Amino acid sequence: MPFLITGSSDAKTTVLLAPGAGAPVTSAWMDALCAALGEAGVRALRFDFDYMAARQRTGSRRPPPKAEALMAEYEAAVAAAEALGVRGRLLIGGKSLGGRVASLVAQTLFDGGRIAGLVCLGYPFHPPKQPEKLRTAHLLDLTCPALIVQGERDPFGGPEEIATYGLSDAIRVHWARDGDHDLAPRRSSGATLDGNLLEAVGRSYALPMVWFVRADGGARGRRGARRRRRDRPSPDWMRAGRETSPLRGARRDPRRRPPRKAHRPFHRVPASASP
Repeated sequence: MPFLITGSSDAKTTVLLAPGAGAPVTSAWMDALCAALGEAGVRALRFDFDYMAARQRTGSRRPPPKAEALMAEYEAAVAAAEALGVRGRLLIGGKSLGGRVASLVAQTLFDGGRIAGLVCLGYPFHPPKQPEKLRTAHLLDLTCPALIVQGERDPFGGPEEIATYGLSDAIRVHWARDGDHDLAPRRSSGATLDGNLLEAVGRSYALPMVWFVRADGGARGRRGARRRRRDRPSPDWMRAGRETSPLRGARRDPRRRPPRKAHRPFHRVPASASP
């Protein structure tokens, strides 16, 4: 399987990406994303599904198959990436349809110790204006560490909707500021597509280090909990120092803890006073 490769073969993290339903891996959007990944030291392997490759050869506009019909192709791409040679962590994912197909095969690959996580960029939770047709059944019990980068204005699923889906605890959702399905914001918002892509890259690079412990599901018990707390990234204000802490100068709310009872000295009752 031919790949379009960005980044060094010695990278500690490799991301396998498939594009969305309407654009090939050579689109300007994918170029910008993979350039940002390369600058962050992440190797990106891009591939087209067969229907998209046929479009490129013949110029036809044949609609894409159902996501379930593309699962075998994605698994074949993972095998080809492994044969090519992957050092360190392998993440799988993609844009829109590509991310959805990756999510369908992620659990099996993760259980087999072949991937470290899943990254979906603009996940199509439902068709536009059809919120009742959810595509989330396999995301409810997912244990593979996953990151979904979603635009705040995405017609395929917005913040208020996704909050009600009951997604697995293994999934983290990062909201691209004022982004649409391509994570692109409006000019009036002050945000930029490049900025949203850079944030997505940063979250993707941290994914296996923050949520992935072992291929067999991670440490259990108190030691595992302490390890997960230790590996969890600190908020920006903690890394910047106490001077920027949002808690600096804040007064403790006296209602948070009930007042202590007044101390009553203990008086020993004389034996003669006993009944």
